[in-house]
Amino acid sequence: MEKPDITKLPQNIEAEQAILGALLANNKFYEKIGDILKPEHFADATHRKIYKAMSKLLAGGERTADIITLKSYFEQEGTLEQVGGFPYLVKLAESASPLTNVEHYAQFIYDRYLRRELINTGYEIINSAMEESLETSAADQISEAEKSLYNLAEQGDTQGGFIDFGAALTSSVKTIEKAYQKGGKISGVPTGLNQLDYKIGGLNDSDLIILAGRPGMGKTALATNIAYNVADFFARDKNTPPEKRGVAFFSLEMSADELAARILSSTIQISSHKMRVGDLDAAAMTRIAGATRELANIPLYIDDTPGVSINAIRTRARRLKRSKGLGLIVIDYIQLISGTGDKKSEGNRVQEVSEISRGLKILAKELKIPVIALSQLNRSVESREDKQPQMSDLRESGSIEQDADIVMFVFRENYYIHNSEPKKTESESEEAFNKKHAEWEIRDRNTKHQAEVIIGKQRHGPVGTVKLGWDGEYTLFRNFAEDERLPEQHG
Repeated sequence: MEKPDITKLPQNIEAEQAILGALLANNKFYEKIGDILKPEHFADATHRKIYKAMSKLLAGGERTADIITLKSYFEQEGTLEQVGGFPYLVKLAESASPLTNVEHYAQFIYDRYLRRELINTGYEIINSAMEESLETSAADQISEAEKSLYNLAEQGDTQGGFIDFGAALTSSVKTIEKAYQKGGKISGVPTGLNQLDYKIGGLNDSDLIILAGRPGMGKTALATNIAYNVADFFARDKNTPPEKRGVAFFSLEMSADELAARILSSTIQISSHKMRVGDLDAAAMTRIAGATRELANIPLYIDDTPGVSINAIRTRARRLKRSKGLGLIVIDYIQLISGTGDKKSEGNRVQEVSEISRGLKILAKELKIPVIALSQLNRSVESREDKQPQMSDLRESGSIEQDADIVMFVFRENYYIHNSEPKKTESESEEAFNKKHAEWEIRDRNTKHQAEVIIGKQRHGPVGTVKLGWDGEYTLFRNFAEDERLPEQHG
């Protein structure tokens, strides 16, 4: 399909002439529109060249960009006739009228440029879809179309630059007021784990939170518990604005139904293994049916696409926020995300992970929501006597640690204790072995329902350790109670 005639595309030549005339009359206007308008935003080729020349003169330290300096500039380039000659420059200057709102005209011209680009993108999408290629599937073309539209949307965001300190101060005080109104406890969204909320202030907008741990520690379980708790909070809290009532869970390892089964198990406290094999009675089935009806309405959205890219995460998150609302993103986990395929990072996983972690931080800031990203730890933990994780244990740690606002580690000492049951040696007496085994049983029993979240970094608060209760049968983390070491009370 052929593109439409350029003269029929959205444009306003009179507005372009007006803004060029205004700039010739008062170069100071460039300070107001230089960040908004670029030469390529002008529909008329002559106007593009004139504005580009004025931008070079003013950005290059010249005091003025008037008809005399422009004439000299184009003569040196040998392009004066291409811009209508000196008479056209005079015409622009003479027809200049005082603009009371030059930014409005700049935005008007920029809007027409975006419309032209949107039309061009539409035609490219149509032509791409018309081509039947064995190398490119329809799904690939949809992904490319989404990427093109996303890039165009990114261009359309011209709200940048400096923020007045008074405005920043007002925003900061609002955050403080939120914490005060919540009884001096938290300013962000509650995780449902009180001691953790108190330590980190809840989940705050624009924060990138890294949740790391070795396999078997329960990092996916903790992330799932938090995602459910937050979604449940959004469903019940009337003060949460509609555009923030949603949790996106990108599960790159577990399927959506496996994740849903975990949440169901944690909520009604029926073993997920029993549900999977059907070892249930009528009462359990009734509980499952009731919980399913109730849970179906919580705003939790799961994307279980394996190997999803950082660009796809960004695009889908933006789309979800627009369509249903979004207040939290959870990603399980960083090392399974694909990069952008940039040649610079291709074949260099450390650099690719750097690109991903930076992209997640930018996403948190752009959408003004917290992002929780899970991360693996190096195997070096296993070779140490002290198994508690440290910042240096993060895989491809440099950029992750730098980009994160909070780094938390999930640690269950019982995992290591339970798997280190003592064995009787040949030279050991029965009495000595029994004593050693009894001591092991006590340690195993006393730590079975205990877990820790170790806060290794917090940009806006203290580091430290938070104790949590743990029930492995239901993959459930909960608020810690001093009697957690008595498993018979939680059977």
